[in-house]
Amino acid sequence: MKKNTRNTITRRWMVNSLGVIAVVLVLLVSAFGVFINYYYLNYSRQYLTGKLNTVSSILQQYYTDDPQTFAAQVRSVISGWSDKSSTELMSVSSDGRITMTSSGFTPTREVLASDYTDAISTGTSGYFRGRLPDGERVMAMSVVTPASTGDQSVIRIMTSLDRVNRRVAIYIIAASAIAVAILLLMFFSGMYFVKSIVIPVNQLGATARKYSRGDFSTRIPVKNDDEIGELCVIINHMADDLSKSEAMKNEFISSVSHELRTPLTAIKGWAETIGSMPDDKETVTKGMRVINSETQRLSEMVEDLLDFSRMSNGRFTLTLGNVDVLAELGDAVLIYREKAKADDIELIYSEPEDLPIVFGDRNRLRQVFINVIDNAIKYSDPGGRVTVEAAESEDGNITITVADTGMGIAPEDLPRIKEKFFRANHIKRGSGIGLAVADEIMMLHGGSLNVSSVQGEGTTVTILLPPKKMAVTPQIG
Repeated sequence: MKKNTRNTITRRWMVNSLGVIAVVLVLLVSAFGVFINYYYLNYSRQYLTGKLNTVSSILQQYYTDDPQTFAAQVRSVISGWSDKSSTELMSVSSDGRITMTSSGFTPTREVLASDYTDAISTGTSGYFRGRLPDGERVMAMSVVTPASTGDQSVIRIMTSLDRVNRRVAIYIIAASAIAVAILLLMFFSGMYFVKSIVIPVNQLGATARKYSRGDFSTRIPVKNDDEIGELCVIINHMADDLSKSEAMKNEFISSVSHELRTPLTAIKGWAETIGSMPDDKETVTKGMRVINSETQRLSEMVEDLLDFSRMSNGRFTLTLGNVDVLAELGDAVLIYREKAKADDIELIYSEPEDLPIVFGDRNRLRQVFINVIDNAIKYSDPGGRVTVEAAESEDGNITITVADTGMGIAPEDLPRIKEKFFRANHIKRGSGIGLAVADEIMMLHGGSLNVSSVQGEGTTVTILLPPKKMAVTPQIG
C-alpha cells in the first residue's frame, strides 16, 4: 500500500510537472539550435557576399582602367588574398577550369557547384550551400567578371562550413547541458518536495488505518507549518476527540449496564421476597412500592436511550400544541418533592401567578423539567437546597431557573457538560445523555438551556422558552 501510494504521487508529478518541463526544455533547445544555425549560416553568407562584392568592385575598377592588364590584376588579387585561413578565392574560366586559387593548389572540377553554373547562365552571380562530392559541407558564391570570357571569366569565393557546424554544435551541446542541469535540479528538488508530501501522507494513511481499527493512541508528528502540518494537527485533534468519544462511549455502556442492573436486581429481589412471604402485607406493600419505583426508573432510562437514538438518527419528533408551562413545571416539582424530602434536601418552588402559553410538545417540555430537577437533587448533598423559579423576562421570553447548592462542576468540565455520554461526576448514577437530550429538545422549541456552576458551591440551569406569540414554529425532526 505504501509503495503504491508513493509511486502514484511520484508518477503523477513526473508526468504532470517534470514531463512538461522536459518537453519545454527540448523544444527550447531545438529552437535555439535552429536559431543559432540560421544565425551563423546567415552571417557566413553575408560575410562572403561582402568579401566578393569588394573583390568584384576592385576588379571592375581595374578592368575599366586597363583591360590589357586585367588578367595580371586578377592574379595579383588572388595571390595576395588576406583571408586565406577561412576562405578561398579562385578564378574560373568560361569552360569551367579553375585557373588559380588563393591557396596555390588547383582543385579539380568537382569543387564547382551550382553557384558557378548559375553565374554563367545568368551572367551575374550564383550561390551554393551544400555538400561537395567528397562529403565536405561548403558555402560558395560566384560572380562574373567584366572579362566574361577567358581564364578569368568568373571570380569564386568558397568557405568550409565544418567550423561553423562545430561552433553551432558547441552552442547546442552547451544549451543541452544547461537544460539537463535544469532538469536534474528540478528532479532532485522536486523529489525532495514530493517526499515531503509522500512521507506525511504515508504516515497519515498508516495512522488512519490504526484509527479504523479503534486504536487512537498514535499521534502524527507535526514537522512543517504548512497545509500538511495543518492536516496533521486536524487529524490529531480528531483522534483526541475520537479517543474521548470512545472512552465516553465505553463508560456510557458500563454506566448504563450498571444502571440497568441495579433496579433489575432490586425488582428481582423484592419479587422473590414477596413470593416467599405473600401473607405479609407490610412486606408486600413495601416490595411493591420498590418494584414500582425501580420500574419507573428503568422506564425513564429506556426512554432516554430511545430519545438519544431518535436524536442521533434524525427521527426525534415533537407533538405540537398549546402548553401551560406552569402546569408542567408544577407537576415536575411535585414528582420530586417527596424524593427531595427523603434525601433531606429542601426543594423551594417560587411559582408565579401566570406565564404566557408556549407552542410546543407538552411531554417533551416536562421531560426537560424533570431531567433538570432530578440532576439538581441527585448532585446535592443532604441538607442542601434546590430552588426552582419561573418568570417572564423583559423581552417577553419565559425564563425557568433551577439552582442547587450541590458539589458544582469543575471549570474544565463545564464546556462539555451538554455533550452526549459526558459525565462530570463519576460517583453519582446517570447515563450522561439526559442533559444532551434536554438541550436538543430546547433547541427544537427555539429556546435554550444554559448551565453555570461554581465548583463546591452549586450549579444553576437556566431554561429559556419563547412564548407562543414570539415563537418560531418548532422543528419536528
